Amino acid sequence: MTFPVIGIGASAGGLDALELFFKHLPKDTGYCFVVILHLDPNHKGMIPEILQRYTALPVYAAIDGVKVKPNTVYVLPANKAISITNRVLSLSKPLEARGLRLPIDLFLSSLAKDFKNESVGIILSGMGTDGGIGLQSIKKENGYAFVQDPATAKFDGMPLNAIDSVNVDLIASPEDLATQLVSFIDSLAGKNQTDQTSEDSIKSLRVIQSLLKQKSGHDFTNYKNNTLFRRIERRLIFLNLPNIQSYERFVIENPDELLFLFKEILIGVTHFFRDKEVWEKIEILLVEEVFEKTPDEIIRIWIPGCSTGEEAYSLAITFLEAKQKNEKFGSIIFQIFATDLDEDSIVKARQGIYPTNIEKDVSPDRLSSFFSKVESGYRINPSVRELVVFANHDIIKDPPFTKLNFISCRNMLIYMEPNLQRKILGLFRFCLKPNGYLILGTAETLGNQNLFFKAIDSKLRIFEKNQVSIKNDAIDFPTSFKSEKIINFDLSKIKNTEPNIQTLTNSILLQEYSPASVLTNDKGDILYITGKTGKYLEPAAGKAILNVFVMAREGLRHEIIIAFRKAAKSTDPISLKNLKITYNSNIVLVDVIIRKIEKPEALSGLFLLVFLDAPTLLPQGKESQKEIKNKYQTQMLVLEADLQRTKEELQLTIEEMQTSQEELKSTNEELQSTNEEMQSTNEELTSSKEEMQSLNEELQTVNAELQNKIDEYISITNDFKNLLDGTDIATVFLDKELKIRRFTKHVSRVFNMIPTDVGRPIMDLGSKLDYPEFFNDAQEVLDTLIYKEVEILSLLKIWYLVKIMPYRTVDDRILGLVITFTNITKTKDLEFALRNINEALDIHLLEVQNLLSEKEIILKEVHHRIKNNMGTIFGILNLQADAQSDEAMKNILVDASCRVQSMMTLYDKLYRSRNATEIDISEYLPDLIGEIISIFPQGHLVSKTIQLGKISVPAGMISTLGIILNELVTNSMKYAFKNFGKGEISLEIHELENQITCIYSDNGIGIPESIHLESSTGFGLELLRILVKQLRGTIQLDRTHGTKYTIRFPLKNQRKT
Repeated sequence: MTFPVIGIGASAGGLDALELFFKHLPKDTGYCFVVILHLDPNHKGMIPEILQRYTALPVYAAIDGVKVKPNTVYVLPANKAISITNRVLSLSKPLEARGLRLPIDLFLSSLAKDFKNESVGIILSGMGTDGGIGLQSIKKENGYAFVQDPATAKFDGMPLNAIDSVNVDLIASPEDLATQLVSFIDSLAGKNQTDQTSEDSIKSLRVIQSLLKQKSGHDFTNYKNNTLFRRIERRLIFLNLPNIQSYERFVIENPDELLFLFKEILIGVTHFFRDKEVWEKIEILLVEEVFEKTPDEIIRIWIPGCSTGEEAYSLAITFLEAKQKNEKFGSIIFQIFATDLDEDSIVKARQGIYPTNIEKDVSPDRLSSFFSKVESGYRINPSVRELVVFANHDIIKDPPFTKLNFISCRNMLIYMEPNLQRKILGLFRFCLKPNGYLILGTAETLGNQNLFFKAIDSKLRIFEKNQVSIKNDAIDFPTSFKSEKIINFDLSKIKNTEPNIQTLTNSILLQEYSPASVLTNDKGDILYITGKTGKYLEPAAGKAILNVFVMAREGLRHEIIIAFRKAAKSTDPISLKNLKITYNSNIVLVDVIIRKIEKPEALSGLFLLVFLDAPTLLPQGKESQKEIKNKYQTQMLVLEADLQRTKEELQLTIEEMQTSQEELKSTNEELQSTNEEMQSTNEELTSSKEEMQSLNEELQTVNAELQNKIDEYISITNDFKNLLDGTDIATVFLDKELKIRRFTKHVSRVFNMIPTDVGRPIMDLGSKLDYPEFFNDAQEVLDTLIYKEVEILSLLKIWYLVKIMPYRTVDDRILGLVITFTNITKTKDLEFALRNINEALDIHLLEVQNLLSEKEIILKEVHHRIKNNMGTIFGILNLQADAQSDEAMKNILVDASCRVQSMMTLYDKLYRSRNATEIDISEYLPDLIGEIISIFPQGHLVSKTIQLGKISVPAGMISTLGIILNELVTNSMKYAFKNFGKGEISLEIHELENQITCIYSDNGIGIPESIHLESSTGFGLELLRILVKQLRGTIQLDRTHGTKYTIRFPLKNQRKT
């Protein structure tokens, strides 16, 4: 994809979340963000301006038809709906003016349609359900869903709904969402999606499950495949692996990775008092059911999958509160067994220390009663801790806890396959006492165990175990246990005794001679059978169902159903006489007695049906024809009477049924009408509720904006006040009638003004200025809108710069004047002083110019005379040298001549230079060295190599440096090249970090070892030392090849001098 488009939905509390998100977002993600908030349709929002403070990305209000760009944020304007098609934003009017509009769902759904598996949706803080449907659309297209951690949201309605609606890819705080977003999407975009249905993927999963069992000791074979695939895919992202096959190879080569996968699979989502309605119901059950039924007993509770212990401690707190409210339950002992597969979670649960964010789940009263404040948050008090036993436990393989009153297993079974769910639910049934309670998660059901339990609250998934087993259903135990032995009755109160003759005899008589009977519950389910009932009951075709209404033979079924209903309402037995059934192709008369059982208590509420064979109507033995005829006539009369009575009853019943039918029909119509009204009312209430909720969210957003504006206004006001007070400028604000609106404290220096003068005309106040035109000038500026500036001297001899300006609003409305009075006395004093100084400087400048003109004339004359004199001296020295026969005297005169010529050359350069203060060494030294060499007769045999940097030095330094080089070149010409062939002289001067380095060398015979530079008393070397010292430098002598001098001295200090 070219660049992702991220849809961000938020509502109440969303501004704070957006602030954190954008503050921590990397600067250049290349993503485009579209922010959708619930806004008041009649309020002009400032969301783009607010968000712009927290991000370097440009933030714009979305415009219809604009094509989105990367690294840009678009915000939904008020009273608009937004969607996206082909990367183009489309704005429209919302479907509803107010109320339920769901703009987040609308945009995210269009985003999913436009971007398919590249769509990304983020849900932040907010109330209601907006965003859930949109994320479902995104996930259907295999896009990505990110949700703010509800624990960090001001309002967790939207995040919780989103988490419940889809399988979210990432749940984190806003700042973590921002930092993890880029790497998460990049990883997901770069990896191959696992095909969960392919044979290779299933095979790899089975291998990983087997390895995981070997490494961790826990079997995840019966966990749902999609759950395991999701957890493995997260590890793929973390390890940057392409598919599950590569992950299989990785865990084989790196077995320790299996421990990380084990931690990834263990999903520990819990918090204190999760689902308020459930806990309210649990408290009622404790007081009204458990405590009442088990006085002076130990109440045992098991919480498998307890994670870090919040639910276990919540139950302990609820128990303690219930005991405090009911003193008669004070002797009851309470034991909670909390178990989990994750050892780290158990360790944390045992510590009982939780962060401060539990304050949103635990009331202040409970925090003060059952917790202690510690540095890291809150610690569970010992009175709560001692009620709970935590243990590492695998429900699949470890022995269960038994004789329990409560089991709370919420949202653990949803991750397991149905077969494993069935086994665990059967295990729970075995562990619970009769009338024990089982609590499941809202998405979990009892499955085939529903016959063993009755629902206390089906919505909250709270069930009670039936007191008597319904049917002989085997229970699967962990491998360390044997199969359960089904017990049909609650025998816990029956005393075990050794069998004796009387007991055995009674058992035989009961079995052989007692009438056929069955024991059922109120639904007709058969719980126990005595005697032979095959004559009266037969199994129905199809799935076996032990129900007396289904199994009763034809001729009994209808009558038993009616009599059963009568028995349920009566304390007396109901008898049925002479019912005809067909058994073995013969007509048999049967009497049935139905009785509701009140005692013993263990069987209370059950029904006993007894089947008796009625006396036969056929003649027994030999009777005369007359007797037989009389008997048949008597029977016929009885049967006719019965038939007549039955007809009358049938007719009456038909009439009653017709009447009832009419009444039912009328009632049904009324109920339908009422139902429609109720449905309509319910829809209106739902709509009103959603509208109110939407309005509330809009108000929350508007309130947040207004709070931001208030904070900004306060900040600006403080800045404005401090600015005006800090500038030391007297400022007064006037309205259009020149009445005072506001003024700074410094105005008292100009006007006799106090705080109570606000609202008074400024002309009523006394002024300390000599400014009679003030009021006319103020009115003129108000009329012409042209600001005026004037300097005024006050009566206290203080100068003020008075500026009168129109007061303009942001929308260019004139509301009055702003007048400032700036004290410019010091400026005016300086101005007057400067004026006097300038006048004096003009006089002195004229005098200096005259003196300079005289100086130029004198300097020209002096330069001319000096040059002529030095030329004369140079000529005389040369003549004297030529005339001398004494070689030593001749050398002295030649040396003096060379020095004079060097000074002449230097002087000539200085005189001709336009800038006599600094000279470029390249313009002076090469000529100087050349002229010195040319003085000597062998000068044509000596070559020179000169390398000079672009260096300008002060005139005083160049003179000294010239004399030094004159001395060095002269020595080379006189001594180094004596009786020598072709000579070479080299000079290199460069500057580095304000340090001058001068390297002079020749290839002559060198200076004798007996002559030392530091101690020589010779004139030449002593002169060198003196001159180098003047330059504040150092000199070194190297005799290796000829003679080499290295002189270093600072340039900066010389320039200062």
